[in-house]
Amino acid sequence: MTVGTKHTHLTYPDIDEAVDDDVRQHMEGMMEAEKGVLQAREQEMEECECKEGMFPNPTPGRRAFLLGAAAVAASTLPRGASASSGKAPAGAIEFDVPDDPTKVQGRLTNDDGGYGTRSQFESEARWRFPTKTKETSWTMTPLAESEGIITPSGLHFERHHGGIPTIDPKKHSLIVHGMCDNPKKYSMDDIRKFPSVSRQYFIECSGNGLTEFKAPFLKTVQGTHGLTSTSEWTGVMLSTILNEVGVQDGAAWILAEGADAAVMTRSVPLDKAWDDAMLIYAQNGEAMRPEQGYPLRVFLPGWEGNTHIKWLRRLEISDKPFMTREETSKYTDVVKDGKARQFSFTMEAKSVITFPSGEMKLPKPGFYEITGLAWSGRGKVRQVEVTTDGGKTWLIASLEGPIQSLCHTRFRIPWMWDGNPALIASRCIDETGYVQPTIAEINDVRGLNGHPKFASIYHLNGIMAWTIGADGTVTNAAHKV
Repeated sequence: MTVGTKHTHLTYPDIDEAVDDDVRQHMEGMMEAEKGVLQAREQEMEECECKEGMFPNPTPGRRAFLLGAAAVAASTLPRGASASSGKAPAGAIEFDVPDDPTKVQGRLTNDDGGYGTRSQFESEARWRFPTKTKETSWTMTPLAESEGIITPSGLHFERHHGGIPTIDPKKHSLIVHGMCDNPKKYSMDDIRKFPSVSRQYFIECSGNGLTEFKAPFLKTVQGTHGLTSTSEWTGVMLSTILNEVGVQDGAAWILAEGADAAVMTRSVPLDKAWDDAMLIYAQNGEAMRPEQGYPLRVFLPGWEGNTHIKWLRRLEISDKPFMTREETSKYTDVVKDGKARQFSFTMEAKSVITFPSGEMKLPKPGFYEITGLAWSGRGKVRQVEVTTDGGKTWLIASLEGPIQSLCHTRFRIPWMWDGNPALIASRCIDETGYVQPTIAEINDVRGLNGHPKFASIYHLNGIMAWTIGADGTVTNAAHKV
């Protein structure tokens, strides 16, 4: 949200009566979560002393268009607390601010206990989807405030089905068995002895954007696209382990099983396991966060997040898929004839403009830099095109290197806004030549109600658009390009 934005009418579209109850609950919950954040920001706006003097300076100061630390902090603090109450935002410590920092000694070196904190003036935060229980829920990455392509570990989106387990790595083990000559049980020390690799990859929940299939619904890019993040992941190639155990002829699948309360399981084709699958134990240069699967998870680059089983404890090799709950009743794509595509592993090419995006406000006509993220589960991003006239013309954006396979790619393009209403959007073209489709094109294949009860909820990679009004207000315009 930007300085000058007001939310006196936080209204949302009605949800179609035909929508399945589970999907309805998801949409209503995400709406309430986003609304709470925006209301907290509006309250802080009333007290903000920085409303004047905010002018376009997009390259070095894009955050200037976003409300300052106090606004977002208000949405993450306990009920009744505020940023001015002396409580710092999550991940920070509140310190007194001197009038002149050159006149007083600074804080003591290493007085934070040896693990740093972020500035008390920075408060970007995930917000949680308000499910009935916090054990089965998810949080959204604040993409609008992102810089570059790497997501800080503390802001990486989450999806949990049975809470976040607390696991002692010294007691944790991985069992590999089934169709193999040498079944083995590995401790974490055993796994860490194998040659390691570090690679930057995106990960995306296949439900990212589920609220936007039928019509524009959520207001911010954090709400519409916040279930994707990029990290540097470190671990062991799964192929190393497969060579160790000796996979037998005829084997074609692996069951990955987690050690959480949900005992999450997914079937993984053996070809993927041999190709680029990893067993991950570190993220962004340190031990992986518990919410990301500490101490061990399987990572399947470019594939839907649900297959990247966290807290991994077992791999069973088989000649067929295991038909688990997560690949039968869930995480399948219903199509027009009422049938379902059971295995839709790959996250197709996708992009989204993060600035300017929903609930921001451009102060006045002038120069801006449009920026966002693009990614593809098929490989590298080859090109990103941006329109500022609703799709009549498309211009090629610059891509910020290095451009890596199966990784978020930052794109940028200069834009001179003349003050008239505008409709902006981006589309990604990956190295295979696949072009990001419109939402209408996706729905034309799948239909909105491929089954009398269920509508599409997974793998929405359609073009996302934003409308900029004459007053500079930015709103969700999905389906308009």
